[in-house]
Amino acid sequence: MLKLEKKLDEMPGGGTITVLATDEMAAIDIPLYCRQRGHACTVSTEDGVLRFEIVAG
Repeated sequence: MLKLEKKLDEMPGGGTITVLATDEMAAIDIPLYCRQRGHACTVSTEDGVLRFEIVAG
């Protein structure tokens, strides 16, 4: 999560980042983090891998 936070802090508003995760808790943690900090986040799953598309707020 710290790497994600650092990358988002460096990005201009509207910048996008894709995060891939296999930890099931990420499905809760990453969207919550994004909502709390004003970033948009969409989640999809393929073959057990979570894909988060995040747009910096």
